Amino acid sequence: MAAALGTGAGQCRVHRRPSQRRGRGEVIVIAGGGVTGLSTAFWLAREGHAVTVVEKGIVGWEASGRNGGGCTHPYSPLFREEQRLWPMMDELLGHPTEWRPHRLKVALDEGQFDRLWKVTRLATDQGFEAAPLDRAELRDLVPWVGDNAVGGIHWKYGGHANPQRTSQAYAWAVERHGGRILQHTAVRGIRTQGGRAVAVETSAGEIGCDAVVIAAGPHTAALAAPLGHRVPMAPARVEMIVTEPLPPVAMGGVDGNGLYGRQTLRGNLAYGGGPHEWIDLDGEATPRPVNSPVVASLARRLNELFPRLGHVRVIRSWGGIVENTPDGRPILDRLEDPGNVVVASMSSVGFGLSPATGRALAQLVTQGRCDFADLSQLKLSRFGNLPLDWRSRQGWDALPA
Repeated sequence: MAAALGTGAGQCRVHRRPSQRRGRGEVIVIAGGGVTGLSTAFWLAREGHAVTVVEKGIVGWEASGRNGGGCTHPYSPLFREEQRLWPMMDELLGHPTEWRPHRLKVALDEGQFDRLWKVTRLATDQGFEAAPLDRAELRDLVPWVGDNAVGGIHWKYGGHANPQRTSQAYAWAVERHGGRILQHTAVRGIRTQGGRAVAVETSAGEIGCDAVVIAAGPHTAALAAPLGHRVPMAPARVEMIVTEPLPPVAMGGVDGNGLYGRQTLRGNLAYGGGPHEWIDLDGEATPRPVNSPVVASLARRLNELFPRLGHVRVIRSWGGIVENTPDGRPILDRLEDPGNVVVASMSSVGFGLSPATGRALAQLVTQGRCDFADLSQLKLSRFGNLPLDWRSRQGWDALPA
């Protein structure tokens, strides 16, 4: 298992700092201490609102702190804001995220190359630049690429960051701006009155509020259901592997062969490859993290992507849970009833979009709309006619225990 955020006995040390809250803003409770909830809290606290983040475990403990670190989502309406904000995040948060610009995409056959160009055009059609690379040009940038590569693409946009450092930076920035973070505290429900949420019920007591953001990953559906809203999502296991450190290459963000990942500043390769097991959740508990034979598949595909690294050892791995919506796109919406509740589910792409998502959600809370991106395609209402057995129809049912 990967090490916890922070140091010491698996605890994430979210330091308490004196409040610097400005003005008399609203009291807002955010259910979920992943990057989506933390980013939302940062933007709200920065504006002077009294924000409390409630996290049943440790902030950034699940997929938010252990993912490929990619910051490149051209299919999202938040893409332009994602690209605008990432270069500023170290300064805005006041702590390092280890963000690095640009990405390389490697194709091992012509089919992979064609699919990469289809994704690339989503960005180039918006004015971003990309350039094709032959095998020799790829090797100049990443000497691990083998003779099996047919070519690649240099995305002169996007980038990657360190998920653990970024989660910690968000948490520290929230507290620096006067926000509270309650770890090891479970949200049990949301109390409503007169069509509005008036309090959040937690394992540590009730917290009164003016607004609520539900950004609890795979538990979002369970928290929204008592409010009369069906948030369709299928929890799934994912896994990541980390290798021993290697000499740094010119560009550490390299994807291909069905993998996503990066080289860390220390030199490790951290790679994953998508969901592989559909599961069900039992109450508020998160299923025990386990590793499976998928780790061997990730190692094999990484060796195919970088044949010259067959000798490199895998030194640790992580197995955790993400949620997936039926169409694979996030849900970002302010509910009509209760009218002061915002729901967010990122469908496995939360980390890279988090600076833009948090800013968008903060605007949904304070003004009811996002003024820099059209979020209409991400509303919960698009699933109004979804069959009850949608998971079975898509083959996403959990296997019997």
